[in-house]
Amino acid sequence: MTDNDILGLLLVYSYVMIVLFIGGKFQNPNFSRKFVHIMVGNIIFILPVFKTWWVMVFLAAAPFIPLTFLISPYSPLKLEHKVSSYGHGLGLVYYSISWTLLALLFFNHPWIIAIGIAAMSYGDGLASLIGENYGKRRYNILGDPKSVEGSLAMFITLLVTLPIIFIYYKQPINWLIIAAIAATATIIEGSTPKGLDNITACIGAVTIYLLGCAL
Repeated sequence: MTDNDILGLLLVYSYVMIVLFIGGKFQNPNFSRKFVHIMVGNIIFILPVFKTWWVMVFLAAAPFIPLTFLISPYSPLKLEHKVSSYGHGLGLVYYSISWTLLALLFFNHPWIIAIGIAAMSYGDGLASLIGENYGKRRYNILGDPKSVEGSLAMFITLLVTLPIIFIYYKQPINWLIIAAIAATATIIEGSTPKGLDNITACIGAVTIYLLGCAL
């Protein structure tokens, strides 16, 4: 473990605790959950600090799987936190699983990790927030109500945030691939029920990126 790894761990845990603290202050539990969901996505800008793969995977990402489960409605310890008491109770757990898998598979390509996280944090988070507050055109594919307004918000959000990620990681910007990622992640999010979009949208976004680069 290097000094950079220690710094990365301090930054990740400090940032998440601050976000949880702020999120817990909001009176609306749904807004609290979405605030945390979206803001935790900013860990993508901490990823380059890490120099050792197992530190990111097993010390930075994986511990959040049991930690988020313990504050979920399904926790045997009943440590339920406001940010997990509304909506899909295991959403943050799925979020943590996705980050762990991405870190394990793509540590040497952190921008790929960032693409997946962006889809489930910025994209999915804003889709739900906009959809629940402003969604009027509803649709239901597999048992989980969504809205056209929310899906459009996710698509536009990814069109804006993905170029920022590519610039931050000094990767070439291919607008066709970006549009394909945004569209695919949006379609998957709109058709995935029970909070599993924190896994499926993430996997879909990364898959399209890899396919686009292979062509």
